[in-house]
Amino acid sequence: MNSPLPLDEAQARLLALAAPLEVAHVPVADALDRFLAEPLLARRTQPPADLSAMDGYALGGTDVSGPWNIIGESAAGHPFPNKVGPGEAVRISTGAILPVGAQTVLLQEDATRDGNRLVLAGSIPAVGRHIRRAGFDFATGQDLLPSGQRITPAVLALAVAAGHATLPVHKKPSIVVIDSGDELASDPTQCAPHQIPASNGPMLEAMLASLPCNVTRIGPVPDDLSKLASALDTADSADLIVTSGGASVGDHDLVRPALEAWGAELAFWKVAMKPGKPIMVAQRESAGCRQLVLGLPGNPVSSYVTAYLFMLPLIRTLLGASRALPVRIFASAGTALAAGGQRQEFIRARWNGHSVSPLTEQDSSALRALSAANALIDRPAGSAAVTAGEEVSLYLLDNGGIA
Repeated sequence: MNSPLPLDEAQARLLALAAPLEVAHVPVADALDRFLAEPLLARRTQPPADLSAMDGYALGGTDVSGPWNIIGESAAGHPFPNKVGPGEAVRISTGAILPVGAQTVLLQEDATRDGNRLVLAGSIPAVGRHIRRAGFDFATGQDLLPSGQRITPAVLALAVAAGHATLPVHKKPSIVVIDSGDELASDPTQCAPHQIPASNGPMLEAMLASLPCNVTRIGPVPDDLSKLASALDTADSADLIVTSGGASVGDHDLVRPALEAWGAELAFWKVAMKPGKPIMVAQRESAGCRQLVLGLPGNPVSSYVTAYLFMLPLIRTLLGASRALPVRIFASAGTALAAGGQRQEFIRARWNGHSVSPLTEQDSSALRALSAANALIDRPAGSAAVTAGEEVSLYLLDNGGIA
């Protein structure tokens, strides 16, 4: 039997199986939280002309000692049409185009106006002050962002300002989530003594809600080969199938034989991590397309941790993200930590912005502790014991660990 893979090797092997899906151009408003499929180039210059950065007066010439004769106004969207000469000024608002001949903007609080006569009331301004020069943000043809960049609200605003009404993104992957097990009850209000509510399916579906994908949930499916086969047939056109439960080696763990009968080929099985060792990855070629299968453990904490470290990065890869894996950060340990064991361990913890402390309960079935956690402390296999105050690495659970 093959030894469990180290986590980083397993993640690399999984992501190497995936490729970004085909490209589509969508309206900018529909591109939020997706990933650029091509570099973002500026189609216009921003700002398109010299603009005032403040409310005040645009002064003609280079003599900024005054006085000046006010000859008009330049407002945002309504530029002053004429030239401004020495000794002349134009009332100007923030964002308005600087009139031809104006060299400096005098702040309104530094000036006194009497009719059309303007005199200096504060310190003499430096020539060229309070002006946003044309193209200081970006110019036509400039490369603004690389492909793979996540489209945040700020990126969306940049794209619109750069002249884009649509953006190239990768197709939303089709995901099918299947949870299996005879012990699972679909209705949490109707559980017999030998049953538990099927919580993994809703949990995984909720985790997927943070990414742009189309999700179908099937189950819970009993431990029966024919019913598992039927569920897989339902997922026949999915880009990714995520199963929960049945991926271990017990007599009733039937996901692996069901996948083999379905035509999937095992890529690897078991990772040297805790919780989550019995994770399984398979693939199937169907109609010239590759379908991926991610078999997660049935214990809810194991399912969550492996989904965080494998499922979410895999979907980001399908979406064309340049950074698929969660971001590791560092903080001081709030309490002492024991030496690492034989497997890399992910300890459910609370991070307060400065230090991180493990929760008391670390059982892989303990949902109450998982719900209280906002971080996973990463304890490498064989790592030395840590005293309170020493630095440890961790992953934040919010937003899938991606900033």
